[in-house]
Amino acid sequence: MPHKLTNVLTPVPSDIEIAQAATAIPIDQIASDAGILPEELELYGKTKAKVHLSIRERLKDVRDGKYIVVTAITPTPLGEGKTTTTVGLSQGLGADLGKKVFTCIRQPSQGPTFGIKGGAAGGGYSQIIPMEEFNLHLTGDIHAMTAANNLLAAAIDSRYFHEQQTQDDAVLFDRLCPAGKDGSRRFSPVMLRRLKKLGIDKTNPSELTSQEQSRFARLDIDPDSITWRRVLDTNDRMLRQITIGQGPEEKGLTRVSGFDMAVASELMAILALTTSLGDMRERLGRVVIGSSRAGVPITADDIGVSGALTVLMKDTIMPNLMQTIEGTPAFVHAGPFANIAHGNSSIVADQIALKLVGPDGYVLTEAGFGADMGMEKFFNIKCRVSGLAPNCVVLVATIRALKMHGGGPKVVAGKPLAHAYTQEDLALLEKGCSNLVRMIGNAGTFGIPVVVAINRFKDDTNAEIDLVRRIAIAAGAEDAVMTNHWAQGGAGAVNLAKAVVAACEKPSNFHFLYPLEMSIKDKIETIVREMYGGSGVEYSPEAEKRIELYTRQGFDKLPICMAKTHLSLSHDPNLKGAPSGFIVPVRDIRASVGAGFLYPLLGTMSTMPGLSTRPGYYDVDLETATGRVIGLS
Repeated sequence: MPHKLTNVLTPVPSDIEIAQAATAIPIDQIASDAGILPEELELYGKTKAKVHLSIRERLKDVRDGKYIVVTAITPTPLGEGKTTTTVGLSQGLGADLGKKVFTCIRQPSQGPTFGIKGGAAGGGYSQIIPMEEFNLHLTGDIHAMTAANNLLAAAIDSRYFHEQQTQDDAVLFDRLCPAGKDGSRRFSPVMLRRLKKLGIDKTNPSELTSQEQSRFARLDIDPDSITWRRVLDTNDRMLRQITIGQGPEEKGLTRVSGFDMAVASELMAILALTTSLGDMRERLGRVVIGSSRAGVPITADDIGVSGALTVLMKDTIMPNLMQTIEGTPAFVHAGPFANIAHGNSSIVADQIALKLVGPDGYVLTEAGFGADMGMEKFFNIKCRVSGLAPNCVVLVATIRALKMHGGGPKVVAGKPLAHAYTQEDLALLEKGCSNLVRMIGNAGTFGIPVVVAINRFKDDTNAEIDLVRRIAIAAGAEDAVMTNHWAQGGAGAVNLAKAVVAACEKPSNFHFLYPLEMSIKDKIETIVREMYGGSGVEYSPEAEKRIELYTRQGFDKLPICMAKTHLSLSHDPNLKGAPSGFIVPVRDIRASVGAGFLYPLLGTMSTMPGLSTRPGYYDVDLETATGRVIGLS
């Protein structure tokens, strides 16, 4: 059962010291208390487990609990404590108010863990534990997804190589469908999918005409169209652009490619948006890796590898069960980027959690970055797939970030904050609240009540907090509450928890920002106008070509997942506050057909971060005598 903290220290120790001082409840007890049956649990040691999707079927007649999405204002590069607030609110609801509650958050990549950010398990007395396992391998989902992604990359290049070396279509067909010892041939299940796509209703390879054999066997991949890249879960700047195929056995078939972070893979977005194992199999098959020289999209089904991808990822679909430092249950599942992807944890985790807490309980799910990005994508992409409608939006704000939006000095990771952020300045703060007002409006656009969480830092004054509260309520928030969960745990979020409970009882009128039937351009321009405050969109010639191509290929009815900076409401990270009248440039548009969205690029998105001169791994080590990890943050 959830338990209040009794050993809160001042000053607050480091995150890892707090986490390691906590006594974790055995995960099978956490599961039992949450209503999960032993046969629905796959243990990974004593403190983490996976749960079966069969829970949804068992509890299908149970009404869902209240559904709360946690988002934020436009952050500084330091982040504003959104995960910490999510965890603290969970502890306040569960350990202090006695509510049934579940926290659903993303699994972090090892890149930031060993790079500049450190851990992502929350912070202070509002954390997911064990934080070492949360921040590192967990149950291996990212590794399994990496293996699948790279198998697809290898399959693409292998198919291209063999087609180039085999100019006779009949020979190529014979190699794809070799005769057995008895002379018979057969199609594998994934090959039957390709035949169906081609409109060929034959199932015996020997019955295909020579023309049908050619259509089936020759993908004719255009190497310049290949968008699929290899991935790994390490920040490695030297792999951003590479030349592959330089070995003598590759017959000179070189091309320029590169590596992305593992969590930037479309397969991670698929994991987050899938609703069942069958749905995941179909999504993996629909992944488009490029096109033929005739402009026909080529999928993982066409390559013949989609079934193998599903096998590699079959266990990743089960959410990972962990706990907060005060014993409330948490699902840590999936980790898609919040710029080129939608930046939300999995649909299946939310669905299971909503059934487990029941109609009197609460499920908190976190959306990446600010309310112009993760929240907008949560509503227009995730909720559209899941069919779920939230009851409340929690909008996290900090005095520090609001002062930055008011024109405060630049905030740089690793450098001391300027005096403007550590001294009271109501005029600067009031000016910066324009960003908060815009974000409250963004949430309200979807018809959902909004509660502002003012995440308190040590230098914030009561006058500053009161000013933010007044402005937030005047802008339409149901309430605005100061929280101190980092220093106090759930006790520091009790007032926020009460405000959320009250907001969930308010009427809501949830609706999407746009219908899918809108054209690609109309959807993009609606987001720019309604979410960002921009006045128009400018498309590059390349973007215009993509729009024409995707419309012709039938992908124009997919939702839009804007890829832009998280440091501004606009496309320009230097435009702070609530800018207006700007023109958003769309330089290109890409398709994640398996995941089910198009993503316009509003700038240069880094999908493979680099390491600084002094990365976080300098601090990470192991006490060999005890096996204790040190140095994570």
